[in-house]
Amino acid sequence: MSKSSLYSDDLPIYQISIHDELLLRQLEESVGKKFFQACDHISRNLLTSCHWYFSTNTGVLTLEIICHNRESYWLVHNALFQLGMTLTKFTNKGKINIHPPKGEGKPWSMKVNTSVDKTD
Repeated sequence: MSKSSLYSDDLPIYQISIHDELLLRQLEESVGKKFFQACDHISRNLLTSCHWYFSTNTGVLTLEIICHNRESYWLVHNALFQLGMTLTKFTNKGKINIHPPKGEGKPWSMKVNTSVDKTD
């Protein structure tokens, strides 16, 4: 077996420490607060009618929205563009997952990507 030429600090991390996990949770909470402040008043009202939070599973900032009834579920769908535009202020690659009320269907996902136009 050949030994890696990289220093141990440069090798991938296979386990996340409790300290790192705590910092990640604090980051997700902080992003959530800033995201809510950046939303317009309609999006804020909509988010308060649902359970929502941010997660960073697989390194992608993901807005999870759990809807408690059909009305909020459809209102969230109608506000996806605005929510996605607000999310792009915080990440270049993000995702929004919408969870319908229990027994009302499967979760729905939308990727949120920003691209830089390099035309000169």
